[in-house]
Formats: sequence, C-alpha cells, structure tokens
Amino acid sequence: MGSPAGDSLPARVPPDLIHALQTFIKVIENTGTAAPWLFLALFIVASGLMIWRLEMMSASGFEGTVLGTLVMPYCSGIGNLIFAFLLGRSGGPGAEVMTNSLVNNVTNMTLILGLPTLFWGLRLVPAEAPKKKTKKGKDPGQAHQLNRLSLLLTLTAVLFFTGAVWALGRDGKLDRNDGIVLVGLFFFWQCFHIFDVLKSNVRQNKSFDWMLPLNLVLLGIGAYAVYVSLEWLVPWLMKKNSGFLNAKYLGWLSGWLMVLPNAMLALYYGWRGRPEVTYSSQVGDGHICIPLCVGIYALHATLNVPAFFESAVVVLLAATGVHILFVVLLGRLPRLVGFGLIAGYAWFLYQGLPR
Repeated sequence: MGSPAGDSLPARVPPDLIHALQTFIKVIENTGTAAPWLFLALFIVASGLMIWRLEMMSASGFEGTVLGTLVMPYCSGIGNLIFAFLLGRSGGPGAEVMTNSLVNNVTNMTLILGLPTLFWGLRLVPAEAPKKKTKKGKDPGQAHQLNRLSLLLTLTAVLFFTGAVWALGRDGKLDRNDGIVLVGLFFFWQCFHIFDVLKSNVRQNKSFDWMLPLNLVLLGIGAYAVYVSLEWLVPWLMKKNSGFLNAKYLGWLSGWLMVLPNAMLALYYGWRGRPEVTYSSQVGDGHICIPLCVGIYALHATLNVPAFFESAVVVLLAATGVHILFVVLLGRLPRLVGFGLIAGYAWFLYQGLPR
C-alpha cells in the first residue's frame, strides 16, 4: 500500500503529530476491503472542507471571477497537483499524468459546465439591465460586464496554454526544458491575477479580512488530507490488474476522482445563482492541469503523451471556442449548447478510453 504520510513530513513537525497521523492511516488500512472507500471518503470530505472555507473567503477580498480564477483552482486542482508530484517522485508513467490532466480539463469544459447549463442556465449578463445601483453604490450591470471580460480572458488563456502543450508535445514527449516553459507560463499568469486582486482592493479601499489566515490554515489541512488519501490510493490502484479498477485506467480514474471537487463547486454555485464563479472555477482549474501539472512532471522526468492526445486537444480547443463564442455574443450558454457539450464529452470518451 501507500507509504505512511508521516514519513514525508518535515522534521520540524512534532513527533506526536506524526505518530498520530501514522496511527490514523494504519487504522484505515486495517479495515481491509473497506480501506479504499474510506480513503476515497477522506478525499471527498477534505475537498468539501476546502469548498466550505472558499465560500467564507468570497467576502475577504476574493470575489466573483477572481475567487474562481485565483483561489478555487488550487483547491479543486490540488489532487491533480499531488497526483503529478507522486508519479514524478516515484518515476511513474508520465502518460498517465497527461491523461489525468486531459480527462480533468475536458470533463470540466464539457460535462461539468454542460450540466449546470441544463439545470439552471449559465447567464453572465442579466436578461434585463439592472435599473439601480446597490446600497454600496455599485453598478450591477458594470459588475456583470467585468465578470464577462475576466472570464473571456481566462478562456483565452485556456486556448494559449492548451496550444502551448500541443506545440511542445507534437514530437510525442515533453522534456525538462518544456516543463520549465510550462511552469513559467503558469506562474506568470498567476502573478498577473495577484496584482489584479491587489489593484482592485486599492481602488475599493478594501483590505483582506482578519479571518483570511485561519481560512488559509483550514485550506492547508484540507490539502494535506487530500495528499494522505491520494498517497494511499494511487499505489493501491497501480497494483490492480483486473476489472475496471485497473492500473491501465489510472489516468482516467484519477481524473474522474479529481473532477469531483469541480462538480461540487459547479453544482453548488450553480444552485446559488453565481454563474460567474461556476464558470471561472472550472476554467481556472484547467490551468492547474495544463500547463502546471504536466510541467511539474516534465521537470522530474520526460513525459510521453498518450495515444489520444491529439483528439483530446481538439475536443478541448473546440469546447473552449464554443464557450468564447457564446460568452461574447450572448453572455450566456443556451440549454441546447449544454446538450452539445455533453455530447462532445461522450465522443471524447469513445475516442479515448482504452478498449
């Protein structure tokens, strides 16, 4: 099974805490056949904790598309980052990291955005222009337009990042130099958003809430719980060689598992009537996978692209183009487009799943 998580903790962590963590993991392992399901439950609970604190952070200087673009992707995409790190550290197959990232991104841009469109609709611009300002003197119409422009910028980044990975991977692999380029692209993008948040707060004479440090600590606890669960689940799955829970589906199964937090975000914020967060959280999560996750693995070892790489990139670019088109023209996704996105996901599964 996976190595005890306490073995990888820094030496400065109190020994009692390390022992408690090792004991907790051992207790779960001793449940036998229930262990994988308990670690899966730990992953889901930890993801729920992170989403809960994200909701609290939405009033602490991170709002709307900024919350979805800058903060949420790290929380919903932490599993993908840990997966890439674990396989890179252990010398696992790089193709599975690329598969994990492609499954994650295509699912986000098609199925996960298609379902809220069918249930509630994704409307970034109201059907009727608001006639009066809010109590704080803000113009709601202007806020919707700013969210729309921010989303278009984020969608455009998807095109560039996906195109960069496709261009670098056309020779069938991504090496260390390619990894440096991809990780550098991602951090340049994040620096842009950090300064955007700071500029916005200066304009509004707003500072971060005093609860921000506590929220960050709780997010860290959730992230570590995700790490513990994946550190056990990934080696367990790599040893399976029969049925659908099989090592040959590692990239697909891990991609679907890590989409669960994204689905929780999309359904929650879709139900809350906050389409700008629903939208930007899914799009922003894609940046964690492409280019960051594949870049991180490529820094450790050469990453060979999977056989369905080209068809997956085509689906991802086409879905992104559809989103850009309807956000520009209508400021929303019609329900018919939601059906089309789900149909595109079905085609992706048909083309990519190993037979």
